[in-house]
Amino acid sequence: MLTFLIRRFLQIIPVMIGVTLAVFLLMHLIPGDPAQIMAGEKADEAQVEQMRENLGLNDPLHEQYLRYVGNAIQGDLGTSIRTNRPVVNEIFDSRIWITMELAFWGTVLAVVFGLIAGIISATRKYSFADVSLMVVALFGMSMPNFWLGIMLIYFFSVNLGWFPIVGWDSWKHMVLPVITIGSGGAAIIARMTRSSMLEVLDNDYIRTAHAKGVSERLVIYKHALRNALIPVVTVVGLQFGTLLGGAVITETVFAVNGIGRLVIDAIKARDFPMVQGAILVCAVAFVFVNFLVDIAYRLINKRIDLN
Repeated sequence: MLTFLIRRFLQIIPVMIGVTLAVFLLMHLIPGDPAQIMAGEKADEAQVEQMRENLGLNDPLHEQYLRYVGNAIQGDLGTSIRTNRPVVNEIFDSRIWITMELAFWGTVLAVVFGLIAGIISATRKYSFADVSLMVVALFGMSMPNFWLGIMLIYFFSVNLGWFPIVGWDSWKHMVLPVITIGSGGAAIIARMTRSSMLEVLDNDYIRTAHAKGVSERLVIYKHALRNALIPVVTVVGLQFGTLLGGAVITETVFAVNGIGRLVIDAIKARDFPMVQGAILVCAVAFVFVNFLVDIAYRLINKRIDLN
């Protein structure tokens, strides 16, 4: 296990290099001069040139990249143009935790309902319940987040008045955004669970367990589900990263002050350091979650060789 952890950690290093390089090049590929934007529209050429010198934009590209990586390792992601505060403070004061909470509960909802629907469909293959659940899952995969969020607001907030429309102050504020962001993941997990379970249920050891008189519940949950979870866990890890990205739309619809809405506001203001910092933080979180997914493989099935 220790050998696997060390090897997997070493594999993360080139991934993080690629992530930081992509994020760094973001500022140079976006149209417009960052120095001109930071100096202001009324700045003359001398002021813009002075700003470029202060930002180090006149240095060779590789030197700028190394300086950016060095500062990021020390926790310095630059200063926001809009607020003139350190980007790290803007992200970690509250924004990132709101988005992480939204993504976490969205993942919990997706896993719980996705597993239940997938197990029911697999154990009742081609029945009315199976067809109905898969139709609902297909509908869930097809719905855009912004449309579902607006529909939930219309029915449950505007018409029924059960939940508040905007904010993130109590559990009532969390219900509609969590449903919005987790429904697509639940549909994908349900279909993956069904497919994986059907493949496992056709194996000889399942038929042997039935022949020995093992109870149906024990066969399904101990033998079949445990062996079917490996591809499902992979999807769950990818879904968490997808939810971090999908939070941009959901947070905008429900006016939640998370990192997604922070990125949207930063893009509108052409706040390059803020956009870079937010994307880098989300990318690091996604890489870390997939590292945990690899560890979860062994916890689910000890026969998997990680060495």
